[in-house]
Amino acid sequence: MNYQFQFEFTPDDWAMLLDGAFRTLLYSSLGMVVGLSVGIVGAVWRNSHVRLLRVIAGSYVEFVRNTPLLIQLLLVFFGLPALGVRLSADQAAIVALTFNFGAYATEIVRAGIEAVPRGQIEAGQAMGLTWFEIFRHIVILPGIERVYPALISQFTLLMLGSSIASAIGANELTSAANAIQSRNFRSFEVYTVATFAYLGLTLLFRMGFHWLGYVIFPRRRVIGIAATKVR
Repeated sequence: MNYQFQFEFTPDDWAMLLDGAFRTLLYSSLGMVVGLSVGIVGAVWRNSHVRLLRVIAGSYVEFVRNTPLLIQLLLVFFGLPALGVRLSADQAAIVALTFNFGAYATEIVRAGIEAVPRGQIEAGQAMGLTWFEIFRHIVILPGIERVYPALISQFTLLMLGSSIASAIGANELTSAANAIQSRNFRSFEVYTVATFAYLGLTLLFRMGFHWLGYVIFPRRRVIGIAATKVR
């Protein structure tokens, strides 16, 4: 094999990769925050006594889970202008990722809510707590705590899935790698660097959300400390 590996990149190339990595984090973070909010609303609607809300939430989940993310992205970027809504590539990427993640978050959060014992809700009612107080302290926080590992996995998949935004020219990490490769024709080297960049972002995500769980859910921290002492 006569192929000569050359991993020398220009400062502009590194700048493009760093900017792409930042945009990947930006798209993913916004998609996660807004998508989780959509997921919470969707989970409440899925468990609602109002049939119309259940149908709307259920249809949304089934539509997203049974269509490719790429099609959803193209629909947002190329389809919405036909309705008079024009979005930039970056905006379309964020909207599509949010729309996609919201459906998966709906089912994950719904599972967490349904895992909350009914007796705890009744105890809150007996104590005179308002509906909002019961939902916040007894239902949603404990519910999300139960499914937090599943949410972390879905967060990571969302971040990795953001690479598909390169199909519409959004300037994320994969798009930056494509642009560099089209100039220097070093496909193996460029995509190897991009691969390790995604690997680093994934590990960073998992570590960050692991410690965030200790902050949001103090009980997880207590259990973790107790488990460490037992060992």
